[in-house]
Amino acid sequence: MAFSLRKSSDRGSIGLDIDGRYLAAAQVDGGRITRCASQNLPEGLVRDGEVTDPEALGQHLKSFASAAGLPRNVRLGVANQQIVVRVVELPRIEDDKQRDAAVRFQASEAIAMPLDEAVLDHQIAGFTTAADGTSRMQVVLVAARRKMVETLLEAVKAAGLKADGVDLDAFALVRALAVDTEEEDPHARVFCHLGGVTNLAVAVGPNCFFTRPLSAVWDEEDAGSRLADEIRLSIDYYMTQSQARPVGEVVLSGPGSADGQLVESLETHLGIPVHVPAPLGALDGSVLGPTEDPHRYTVAAGLSLGAAA
Repeated sequence: MAFSLRKSSDRGSIGLDIDGRYLAAAQVDGGRITRCASQNLPEGLVRDGEVTDPEALGQHLKSFASAAGLPRNVRLGVANQQIVVRVVELPRIEDDKQRDAAVRFQASEAIAMPLDEAVLDHQIAGFTTAADGTSRMQVVLVAARRKMVETLLEAVKAAGLKADGVDLDAFALVRALAVDTEEEDPHARVFCHLGGVTNLAVAVGPNCFFTRPLSAVWDEEDAGSRLADEIRLSIDYYMTQSQARPVGEVVLSGPGSADGQLVESLETHLGIPVHVPAPLGALDGSVLGPTEDPHRYTVAAGLSLGAAA
């Protein structure tokens, strides 16, 4: 099973965002989008971020890949309720095997999901020094329901594609839009992607420490207040983590971020700055045609960045 949050050395893979409302593929090389394509997706194939009809989705993926001339290798993203992300703190362990064993042991206690039913991975987000002077590490644990991942891979295989890895949409989003500076950032940022799934991530610099899909839909009535309520609850939950930092701003992406009235309403309800960056961050998106919506490609570009060596 292909599931990895780490980088791949295969430069031929392309980020594929199965959004639910649309498909979007993007390939990044040298700080620029070198290839991209998007296509609307019929309702019912993906619901709340989970594939409900792998055979039908596979056929749509197959025709999409053929028409767009996509490479066979793809890097996928997931964002749904079948994913658990937890941050744990462990003594600093340099040996890979010892660290993996320690992380798995900690995961059995930190994640409310039987590990034999889950696909597990982790990232080291940073290092700290304890009061006694010992070095410790912050580890982001990710567990995804194995059945959910298998269903996604079934659709991809039916399309004749090969999954190089399965990433989190939240990680891809932060990867594409976070500003990585040498100076330590005293604040966290909330990234909220308004697409087929409203997906939220809380990050400090390039490191994502919390993520969850939101139930509020960005293009329904009174979306600003309902989104604000869910974002506020998410921030409250994030702040219960050790080493949590105050949130300085909310960063919006996805097709919904082009709705100026929604952005204004959200900022009013939240009472903190709401920022809409360039949809592709610092990437050069000049390859996009004049009729293409760049907001569709944020996650796909972030997925491709995760595969770049």
